[in-house]
Amino acid sequence: MEEKIKYTEYIKSMDTSEVSRCYICHDPVCTKVCPQKAPVGDILRSFYFENYIGAIEKIGNTDCTYCNAPCEKACVLKNDGIPIRIGRLNMELAASSKYLPEKRIEEVDLSAEICGIKLDNPFLLSSSVVSSTYDMCKRAFEAGWAGASFKTICNFPQHEASPRFSAIRSHANSFCGFKNIEQLSDHSVEENMEIFRKLREEFPTKVIVASIMGQNEAEWTTLAAKCEQAGASVIECNFSCPNMESDSLGITIGQSEELVEKFTRAAKKGTSLPVLAKLTPNITDMVPLALAAKRGGADGISAINTINSITGVDIDTLVAQPAVQGKSIVGGYSGPAVKPIALRFISDLNGCEDLKGLHISGMGGIETWRDALEFMLLGAGSVQITTAVMQYGYRIIDDLIQGLAEYMKRKGIASIKDLVGGASRTVVDHRSIERDTIVFPVINTDLCNGCGRCYVSCMDGGHQAIEFDPETRKPKLNGSRCVGCHLCRLVCRTGAIGVAPKAIHRP
Repeated sequence: MEEKIKYTEYIKSMDTSEVSRCYICHDPVCTKVCPQKAPVGDILRSFYFENYIGAIEKIGNTDCTYCNAPCEKACVLKNDGIPIRIGRLNMELAASSKYLPEKRIEEVDLSAEICGIKLDNPFLLSSSVVSSTYDMCKRAFEAGWAGASFKTICNFPQHEASPRFSAIRSHANSFCGFKNIEQLSDHSVEENMEIFRKLREEFPTKVIVASIMGQNEAEWTTLAAKCEQAGASVIECNFSCPNMESDSLGITIGQSEELVEKFTRAAKKGTSLPVLAKLTPNITDMVPLALAAKRGGADGISAINTINSITGVDIDTLVAQPAVQGKSIVGGYSGPAVKPIALRFISDLNGCEDLKGLHISGMGGIETWRDALEFMLLGAGSVQITTAVMQYGYRIIDDLIQGLAEYMKRKGIASIKDLVGGASRTVVDHRSIERDTIVFPVINTDLCNGCGRCYVSCMDGGHQAIEFDPETRKPKLNGSRCVGCHLCRLVCRTGAIGVAPKAIHRP
């Protein structure tokens, strides 16, 4: 236990802000110039995606102590004058190896399943542009993805806008939120069926989820049948696309219990495969829609699809984004910003007793193995990813798999099925939360750099419980005023504010 605590605390103390500046380059020049032949780019990528053990293992015997850091001189950010301090990062990672916890088990089973259909691991591409051609799915499968929900197949033509994406960025310039106004597959049904046949022949163990959308019951039935005949493993009914030209499709279906039930039943009529209903978050409560899908015969639920959004307005042109010939529309929002909303819906679905037994395939803002794990702990048996792939590529699967596997080894968890729903009982209703004690924050002045952010936040956004000495530049907690809200911990950049070991009974 002590070793685990040391490792956790050391990782928390590392400066991850530096690697957050990394562009995660394709064919990284830092790797090419390393005199020790270290996979520098892969090390940075694993560190970026919180696969710390994977990064440490990739360092191996590399010693950056006496190196003149040609990797930094070659970094593409050199033109900005501030290349990534790769040498320092690698030395920090190498030093952290002595804090690694002993693995209690050597092997873990990462296999999962969708309604009895086996997955090599729980990671699939979600229905979108990242899984829209034979070549793309082929490369993803070869990279290690367990399956793909193919871009939604339909019988009617698509008329796409250009441009069709916009983004909200974090301070590190990566996508925090991402908006798309894209619709469905622009290939004919027969072209898509030929793709399914080729993928099934070449990748017999990979799971092909056929996302479909019909205009009437007959189309839902026919599309489901054709997809099964072409080699699909699972049918996914798209009841949730928010970008359709027709007001009678996509999200409109997903907001009607009657239509969800009717079209789920129609899809089931055409296939013996498991059927998932992909539901919209653009609704107050997803559970009634999931129950409607169950009444229609659904074997599982996929959630969430994208959230209706406007990501911003260009203050020079006065046009909302993305601008299409001077106009814009409300579109689907995804990326890390939607993860809390997605987790809430997954928790709601998993917590409904009448939905027990239905598979939940979770999605919405997953980038790292930690994100995926949170979905599984709240009830998802598989996870689907798009936006992170659009930004970083299929290669993220390496760190998703290794990061999750190493977590399971450290925790002594042998199988994915032992993770699913592991945190579900901790989400309770508002009347059941404990409200009679206070947990005080504890300030470690050795870690404090004197920035005063905790003081500012507590004074102007909290309960004026932190005092700040201008001479020593050290904060001090006033316990008589503190209510235990822990805003100070959230704004602290150095991890200098921890948690008291015992809760104090409220006076």
